[in-house]
Amino acid sequence: MLNYLQYKFVLSKQGAKDLVKGSIYSALVNLSMMLPVGLFILMLNELLNPLLGNEFNVPNILQYIVFIVVAVAIIYLVHYLQYSSVYLSTYRESATRRISLAEKLRQLPLSYFGNKDLSDLTNTVMADCTTLEHAFSHSIPQLLGSIISTTIIVICLLVMDWRMGLSVLWVVPVSFIMIFASKHLQNKSKIKHYNAKRVCADGIQECLENIQDIKAYRMEAPYIEDLDRKLDNAEKAQIKSELTMGSFVTSAQAVLRLGLATVVLVGSTLLIKGQTDLLTYLVFLITASRLYDPLSGNLSNIAEIFSIQIPIQRMREMEDQPIQRGLKDYKLNSYNIEFNHVAFSYNENEPVLKDVSFTAKQGEVTALVGPSGSGKSTAAKLAARFWDVNSGHITLGDTKIANIDPEILLNNYTIVFQDVTLFNDTVMENIRLGKREASDEEVLKAAKIAMCDDFVSNMPKGYQTVIGENGSTLSGGERQRISIARAILKDAPVILLDEATASLDVENETKIQSALSELIKNKTVLVVAHRMRTIENADKVVVLADGYVAEQGKPKDLLKQKGLYNHMVNLQTQSLDWSL
Repeated sequence: MLNYLQYKFVLSKQGAKDLVKGSIYSALVNLSMMLPVGLFILMLNELLNPLLGNEFNVPNILQYIVFIVVAVAIIYLVHYLQYSSVYLSTYRESATRRISLAEKLRQLPLSYFGNKDLSDLTNTVMADCTTLEHAFSHSIPQLLGSIISTTIIVICLLVMDWRMGLSVLWVVPVSFIMIFASKHLQNKSKIKHYNAKRVCADGIQECLENIQDIKAYRMEAPYIEDLDRKLDNAEKAQIKSELTMGSFVTSAQAVLRLGLATVVLVGSTLLIKGQTDLLTYLVFLITASRLYDPLSGNLSNIAEIFSIQIPIQRMREMEDQPIQRGLKDYKLNSYNIEFNHVAFSYNENEPVLKDVSFTAKQGEVTALVGPSGSGKSTAAKLAARFWDVNSGHITLGDTKIANIDPEILLNNYTIVFQDVTLFNDTVMENIRLGKREASDEEVLKAAKIAMCDDFVSNMPKGYQTVIGENGSTLSGGERQRISIARAILKDAPVILLDEATASLDVENETKIQSALSELIKNKTVLVVAHRMRTIENADKVVVLADGYVAEQGKPKDLLKQKGLYNHMVNLQTQSLDWSL
């Protein structure tokens, strides 16, 4: 059963155990609330003795006080145990679920993120987890507990008088059938509501990410108008979803209340015919009034359980995604990178690389050039196993990287991208990301080599200055130099440079190129280049075109061949003479 609960509700093993425990305590809570009913019936029995022809005895007040104290103590105890096992364990499970999802995301290949929006993933980790948290703290244990307690009460009622028992219980299956029959409609409206919320969240995120361009082109009014439309659609979808669910739940609750009328009619008939006694009639009447309250609430709980199937399905989809695996313990005889007939595509039937073969040797700088969309950046990322190739293979020191655990593999790589990612932390900690155990002295040394001292010394708190979200308080050149300082600190044997200077001015580019010269000494260096002049001194140039290696060799030799590389150099030379 635990395995079923784990899969059904995407729970951890401990979470499944806590759900069972919480359901049992919820059942005990429901049963404990029948204790006051029992005491009332016991007292009523004594008061009705004269009407039943029995001798009247004055009730023992002290005895009833003791019973009340014991009942209150039992009710308090089971409520406390239920709170601890349901609410506190649910919050722990929610934290475990979020950590588990984050850990899963960390292990997934980049191909997964290429097909997902950031807002979609954020909704899964945050909003969907919150939805499940509410369901497991307010609905599911209470529903399971109610099923257990109601079953026990039903057996007792049927044993006491099966005719009165049926009069109390016939409405229960009818009400539940009404809710389950509406499941398809409820799910359909919930999916529409969920999709409308996602579109709305995507629109808000897009607005925040592109606010600069929206303002620059004076598109604020049209964009806000479109965003308002998305918000209206989300609101309408939510109202329709709530109305659909509420209509069926309210109708089922109304049917449930008919049971009390049935008890009155059946009980009165049996009483008149002398087929039951007054006390039994009153017992069923009081029990029915108490029994329908938790059942009425559970009709809403069932509807909520229907609604959590969508986030559960999304989480299960993420959990079932295959992760990249490989050896954690391996030996390399060198740090040469070799592409051997590599083919790769992001989308089926849209190949980016078709048959690429080349070698980037240790101690040399190998440059990847080619027209836009030729697969230069893709090849560099494949070399670090950000994706797995479709066919062929890539080796590092004669070992296939597909056989090496990707996280362990990346210990050998230092990567500097054109788009720098920084964190809302100090300059010191942003550089230390390259080597978490590095001392302050090591960080400062790397920063000086990357020429960060020039601008950090002018900051209010120097290296302890917080630089804002993604380094928002820094210029492009300053952000890039921090990125290079981070790479220098890591000091890995393989360097991947994805045009680290393409968007910089001449002064910053010169400073960064000096820093890069320190970084690439005696390493295997693979450079993605757009500016031909930045790779004039490369040991080898690989020219990609249409998914193939069009040319490869030393820059000066390729210039003599008058091929694609020579054509690209000439075009960039001509562009230098262009002016307004």
